[in-house]
Amino acid sequence: MDNKLLTLWRYYPSGSIRMEEISETLQLSSKQTTRYLKKWMEEGWLSFTPGRGRGNISTLLWKKEVETSYEEEVLKRFDLEPVEQTSKYLMYDWSTNSKMRLMNKFHTKLGFVQESNDKLIVPKRYPFHSVHPLEAGDVFSAHLVANVFNRLVTHTEDGKVLPEIAHSWDSTPSKLRLYLKKDIKFHDGSVLTANDVAECLDKLRAHAYYKDLWTPVERIEVKSPLILDILHPNGCSYILPMLSMMCASIYRETNEKLLGTGYFILQQNSDKQTTLTAFQDHFRERPLIDVVEFIQVPEDFKGIYHSPMEENTSSSFEVESDSGFGIIVMNSCRDSAIRQKKVRDYLHWIIAKNRHTIGNLSPRLIPNDKSIIVGQNQQLTISEVERPIFSKPIVIRGARHTANTTQWLAEIFAKENIPTDIQWFSFADILTKHPETLNVDLFIHGEVFEFNQDFSFYHFLMNGFSPLSQMIANNETLTNLMGKYKETPFEQWTALNLEIEKELINQSIMIPLYYQKRYIPFSTDISNIKISHFGYVDFSKVWVRPKE
Repeated sequence: MDNKLLTLWRYYPSGSIRMEEISETLQLSSKQTTRYLKKWMEEGWLSFTPGRGRGNISTLLWKKEVETSYEEEVLKRFDLEPVEQTSKYLMYDWSTNSKMRLMNKFHTKLGFVQESNDKLIVPKRYPFHSVHPLEAGDVFSAHLVANVFNRLVTHTEDGKVLPEIAHSWDSTPSKLRLYLKKDIKFHDGSVLTANDVAECLDKLRAHAYYKDLWTPVERIEVKSPLILDILHPNGCSYILPMLSMMCASIYRETNEKLLGTGYFILQQNSDKQTTLTAFQDHFRERPLIDVVEFIQVPEDFKGIYHSPMEENTSSSFEVESDSGFGIIVMNSCRDSAIRQKKVRDYLHWIIAKNRHTIGNLSPRLIPNDKSIIVGQNQQLTISEVERPIFSKPIVIRGARHTANTTQWLAEIFAKENIPTDIQWFSFADILTKHPETLNVDLFIHGEVFEFNQDFSFYHFLMNGFSPLSQMIANNETLTNLMGKYKETPFEQWTALNLEIEKELINQSIMIPLYYQKRYIPFSTDISNIKISHFGYVDFSKVWVRPKE
């Protein structure tokens, strides 16, 4: 089966055609196009009579119904082959009706597969950007990290710090001593020691994206195989929350792979398939499910999780979770009109008076005119601002994951006769801060806090992935405010967070835009759905209720 043949069938019926059209549509050279046409003629799909001379009209005659034949073949393969081998066919260039039929059939292969093991097959629309705790800057990758690795402690939404790898700790104004649990095993069976922890933390505090967060820590000392000290002579009231973040996950690097201690072992990872298997020797408890398998599907695939036992019914329920917030970031560092506060303020006013329409894009988007910190209200009131002169277009950064909201932003500017130019980038380029992605006037950014908002807000402003770090570093007022964190007890951070957020808003550098909800449908036989890090499901708790 060849997707190029299907594409040709979909876009060109029998009749006259130019060779150049075929080459352009299939993205082939003229020689490659000739070879493909010869192959398809030999297989009996079509006949092709080339025009005489370059650019002359040729004739295409179809001998078989390509899409019908391909659809029948794929449906057979769905029944005979493993789902990880057949998911690739969903990426073919099908007509809408064929694609829907194939996707419905593929759905029956997702969910729990009860063989000798329990397997949950989960659709994934995009590959994981990274599985390394220090590089997983997007929530999808961080969710994978949460299942494969553990942290020294965890931090709850209400501010409690709970043991994880460390069972206890002693804290003074200048030192944190951690006591590690005994006999915690990495996924290869080797035992975790304080040396492993110290090595991970030293890499973390030296990493370009996190070194500013870790400046209060002077050194880390191993005192015994299960005891280590973190020394911060000038104080660090947030050391425990910092150790609970996903980037502070503990791992061991070998020549072969990256080893974790988490509930699941990363068995395989590719663009098309990622497989997690239950870690039988986890120091807390074994997961209730044996395998979680992420399979690539098209972007428009409906992501319901269900078991084969429910494939002939529509009985399901939705689990709601927070999916973070969206903001507009104005690049006050760029050498353009956006550097002028009066320009930013005018754009801010336009956004504010149109913000309520963002919900028209999706019921999941809730207009936010209060604060990015849930439960707080900055009482945002924006007065009308005098229109500046726009001699050049406002450059807006766009990406696939923000395409709809970016277009919405461009449209509300267009209504006000504000010239714009959208520059499109890949998600990977934005995540790694490719220099060109920073050479824009403004952009929409989506963010999801881990758990505790007080520390997550600070982490959001300070870590190397932050969209605001450059603007803060080049702004004296904001830099001075950020310096208060080191001298403010962590218990008093809420007020400081609100003060800094208000300054960002008043300077029209960060503008709250929306809250976002996620609704995940599950069949009714899947039990114990718990929401964990970043609003995703905790796979270690999931199980399927068998029929009587």
